[in-house]
Amino acid sequence: MVSAFEAVQGFYEQAAERLGLELSLREALATPNREVSVQVRVAMDGGGFKVFKGYRVQYNNARGPYKGGLRFHPLVNLDEIRCFSALMTWKTAIMNIPFGGGKGGVQVEPKRLSEGELERLSRSFMRAIAEIIGPTVDVPAPDVNTNPQIMGWMADEYARRYGPNPAVITGKPISVGGSLGRESATGRGALICLDHVVRARGWRREETPIAIEGYGNAGSWLAVLAAELGYPIVAVSDSKGAIVSAQGIHPQKVLAHKGETGSVIDFEGAETIKGEDLFGVDCRVFVPAALDASIDEDTANAIKAEIVLEEANYPVTTEADEILAARGVTVVPDILASGGGVAVSYLEWVQDLQREAWTEERVNGRLEELMEAATAEVLSRAAGQTMTLRQAAYIIGVERVAEAEIARGYR
Repeated sequence: MVSAFEAVQGFYEQAAERLGLELSLREALATPNREVSVQVRVAMDGGGFKVFKGYRVQYNNARGPYKGGLRFHPLVNLDEIRCFSALMTWKTAIMNIPFGGGKGGVQVEPKRLSEGELERLSRSFMRAIAEIIGPTVDVPAPDVNTNPQIMGWMADEYARRYGPNPAVITGKPISVGGSLGRESATGRGALICLDHVVRARGWRREETPIAIEGYGNAGSWLAVLAAELGYPIVAVSDSKGAIVSAQGIHPQKVLAHKGETGSVIDFEGAETIKGEDLFGVDCRVFVPAALDASIDEDTANAIKAEIVLEEANYPVTTEADEILAARGVTVVPDILASGGGVAVSYLEWVQDLQREAWTEERVNGRLEELMEAATAEVLSRAAGQTMTLRQAAYIIGVERVAEAEIARGYR
């Protein structure tokens, strides 16, 4: 099996070939501009300190400052961060916002840290990468196992060295320059994208059942907002298992149940099943909203949905992508479907630079404009050139970055 980065680069190479990019420019866009590995020292509550591995990969900044999340996870590694920094480069271009792509993270199990240790980890990591980021250079954001509080700690640590500037990082608490609408942005953006596809096919929302793998922030917001529009949510899962009900489940009640018990399993009115059995649930739309590579050769054959909406980053492996395509399943790619998060991160950055605070209605309205435009363009390109949505999305993203590089004098 190819690595995550190799898979994403394969999609890039296909797009570069179709576009006929000149060889030197093609090579320049095939690798990150900069990769930084850092040592993150954290004083522990019991005395002494531990050392964790941290990374920040800055892939391309032809269209604007590097942009991408920071994740805390025990499986964080350089190849994964490389992969996601490339994805962010094409994603920001597809969303047509003035950012490049980057990604970062620390190899740690945050659930094993106390709140004090987590804060010290966050601040230590920020100190380690502070020299290479900044409001006009590289603007991080939250990702897996990071949240507004962690972003707040990091912004404060950066301010201690360079002075206060809320535009250095997005996804912050509202009280320190965060944006209304940011918490729901990824789920809301994915729903806008899905709803556009559903309308284009002439489907009725009430006849489009959805199953969601991963009931964290992105997955739960998608469920809640989709249900409000009339989409039946028939199954959801988390790391402990899954629940299913052909009659549909109430997303808000499931969220409350998870808050009380720590999991979606054993929700009253739904059947609890194994997490891996979720892939075979009867639905029209399947949403991978957990970690990368969850849909592989085995799970791809089990999926009964007509649409796979990639809300997570790289949730479908290259091998699985080919299987789904052969079976006639439409995959809405991550670099389009999950663009809502970075879109509202951009809107937060704009507000911080201008020292403004927009209403949630204004933020959501602008998000809808960005997502609708991006989705329409991808669908149009795919139909006009008889290609998959992923191929169309990569062509648009790579084309825009290449145009920026050429405009800057690189050809």
